[in-house]
Amino acid sequence: MEVAANCSLRVKRPLLDPRFEGYKLSLEPLPSYQLELDAAVAEVKLRDDQYTLEHMHAFGMYNYLHCDPWYQDSVYYIDNLGRIMNLTVMLDTALGKPREVFRLPTDLTACDNRLCASIHFTSSTWVTLSDGTGRLYLIGTGERGNSAAEKWEIVFNEELGNPFIIIHSISLLKAEEHSIATLLLRIEKEELAMKGSGFYVSLEWVTISKKYEDNKKYEMAKCNILRGKSVPHYAAIEPDGNGLMIVSYKSFTFVQAGQDLEESKDENMSEEIKEPLYYWQQTEDDLTVTIQLPEDCTKEDIQVQFLPDSVNIVLKGQRFLEGNLFSSIDHESSTWIIKENNSLEISLMKKNEGMTWPELVVGDKQGECIRDSAQGAAIAERLMPLTSDELNPNPDKDKPPCNAQELEECDIFFEENFSLCRFDGSTLKTTHVVNLGSNQYLFSVIVDPKEMPCFCLRHDVDALLWQPHSSKQNDMWEHIATFNALGYVQASKRDKKFFACAPDYSYAALCECLRRVFIYRQPAPMSTVLYNRKEGRQVGQVAKQQVASLETNDPILGFQATNERLFVLTTKNLFLIKVNTEN
Repeated sequence: MEVAANCSLRVKRPLLDPRFEGYKLSLEPLPSYQLELDAAVAEVKLRDDQYTLEHMHAFGMYNYLHCDPWYQDSVYYIDNLGRIMNLTVMLDTALGKPREVFRLPTDLTACDNRLCASIHFTSSTWVTLSDGTGRLYLIGTGERGNSAAEKWEIVFNEELGNPFIIIHSISLLKAEEHSIATLLLRIEKEELAMKGSGFYVSLEWVTISKKYEDNKKYEMAKCNILRGKSVPHYAAIEPDGNGLMIVSYKSFTFVQAGQDLEESKDENMSEEIKEPLYYWQQTEDDLTVTIQLPEDCTKEDIQVQFLPDSVNIVLKGQRFLEGNLFSSIDHESSTWIIKENNSLEISLMKKNEGMTWPELVVGDKQGECIRDSAQGAAIAERLMPLTSDELNPNPDKDKPPCNAQELEECDIFFEENFSLCRFDGSTLKTTHVVNLGSNQYLFSVIVDPKEMPCFCLRHDVDALLWQPHSSKQNDMWEHIATFNALGYVQASKRDKKFFACAPDYSYAALCECLRRVFIYRQPAPMSTVLYNRKEGRQVGQVAKQQVASLETNDPILGFQATNERLFVLTTKNLFLIKVNTEN
């Protein structure tokens, strides 16, 4: 069994600016244009039974405006008549009306439990579409940028069960067949849930294919299902179809083919009740692992392999414990012995003395950590200055205790198990794990449609953009751009709804639920000479912030950014904001 590699994101220092002084508010007017829609956007509001935070993340905050990454400044939305409407901008001063390119064959209003219709641009000639009722469409469009060659035709149309939305899709061309791989997201009710919200998140990796030599239609060739407890912030299939990457607060695992979901849930519950398989404790210098051996187990039945960053234990030919250790060990000094009470005692010597390990094997929950009285006393002593025997004994003193209600979003410490995982498409196992810690997820953007979407994370006060490269096993995520101080700035926008950036990184933008749009530009040279009075030096570049206010009281339903323009969709209008004119 292969062990997932514990990886990290490598920041490129030349892309950071430690002397960044902040954004300067610019009052320069932004050209904006407004188009009134023939029919309202097909917005689907949350029902009473969709009350969890996961429902809000997946469906309540859904972006109803879709940008075609294969053709610049081309956006799509679906109206309440079931029409897919397109606006392609060539000249801002000569905007036409959005045109109908396709009409869904089903009546959307006939389904009571439908979700929002979703669309994904798989390639320059293929589109995947969901009507929100549980039906998946695969559509051949021809060259969408060429009005003469563009013609939307359904080549696959199948009911796939409960309603879902489309997260991502890719087109795979091989010598003998053409395949479309797509990710579908559902939030399902967990009938016998004993704790939690009572819902789980299902990701279906569906592959639809057709062989060139046959005259058959496109058919579903494969369907793999992942389960998790949180809606993924980011999920994308690798361009070659060999893997899948997910950014989420709670981990996802593949459900075995043919395994009933209720059975898997019962197995998980039974595992929680089981006794720990091993116990471990630690000092500043070493760790001790104790395993109770079977009665007929002898020395010849035990195999223990020590590596600098991992351990492998085999008992009677069965793999007992294997995985990456939390930190490095001195594998040459580590030993194991059989005790008189028929237990196996393993001693691991820490490479970094003094470090406290929160877990023995990364991601393994089968063991239990035992703390001795000395460790407990040391922890209590370190916590003593932060605690009191009385609840808020003196609130009027010079340094009052922290009030949780006064914390801002930028002060929140995010969950420790927030991670980026890469899954192998053939083994369905996790191959790479990046612990993101408190690196808040901000947004995703398609820089190159032939590559995977980029994702933006907060690192300290900055926002860093990462481009996944599935072909580079040793350097799978590349730091390609930095938005200075944007991680801190966006945290103050309490009403923000959508976040985006230009594919050429020239600016980032966010919008609130109503009216306001904030634009943050990269530092640019100034035509005039400015001086920093505190440091007595000339300022060569200034980063500008601009604010646009939309002339509408309707809520913002969609938001997309291109290199030159921002598109903002409301219930009855489509707004266009000209951001860059240099191009």
